Amino acid sequence: MTTGKTPSIYTSKTKSRLLLIFGVVLALYFLSTYQTNSTPGELVIGLPNLFALLAKFFPPNLEVLVASSVVAAFSETIQMAIIATTVAAILCVPLSLLGAQNITTNKYLYGFMRFFLNVLRTIPDIVLALIFVGIFGLGVFPGILALIIFSLGILAKLISETIESVDMNPLEAMQASGAGTIQMIYYGLVPQVLPQFSSLVLYVFEINIRASVVLGLVGAGGIGLVLDQQIRLYNLPNAMAIIIGIFILVVMIEYVSNKIREAIV
Repeated sequence: MTTGKTPSIYTSKTKSRLLLIFGVVLALYFLSTYQTNSTPGELVIGLPNLFALLAKFFPPNLEVLVASSVVAAFSETIQMAIIATTVAAILCVPLSLLGAQNITTNKYLYGFMRFFLNVLRTIPDIVLALIFVGIFGLGVFPGILALIIFSLGILAKLISETIESVDMNPLEAMQASGAGTIQMIYYGLVPQVLPQFSSLVLYVFEINIRASVVLGLVGAGGIGLVLDQQIRLYNLPNAMAIIIGIFILVVMIEYVSNKIREAIV
């Protein structure tokens, strides 16, 4: 005979652990708030300055969006993202295979590749842009190089994890029938990974559009460079118009990418 009561999934020991974890997190939060002086009071004090600054951005000068230099800069931003994403997508294929444990059976090679991919993801894209700007000077090329390395770290990591989750039975059956490594990858692995690969590439393309704007602030080309120039010259209405243009561009690209992903997946 059942009592109708639903048994609790949390034992007293589990509840104690959760309370302990919650208490530690809460304590770390208050400690961090105190040491960085990031209190709600500081936010309240700074709000009038925020509103005063925002007032200087309005009304935006939308006419600047049709200027040839701004249109060319928007075009540069898209082109940077396209080139960087394409090159990274090509380079990540061998790196992803070497970084997948079910494909690369040599533990030393696998360990080295995972370490290499972790290093790639550790370096922030803006640091890469600063390094390449110092080497090659201001312009689009340093930004493209920074985005390639930035994208490669993300793509190779995500795709290698996707490869590790595939069904190995078709590959093992092909190996038993005498198929070579290339044949196993092409006929057994690619069909399973291709939809996720395409989706991840489009996702990274969206990220690169946003990242290229930030990289432009350090002289790596694109619309971010124009935005930085307008802010430095204190042409805030022009800067606001460019920010609106960036927002519209990002929304449009995200919408198109989502539709393409839906069609693929």
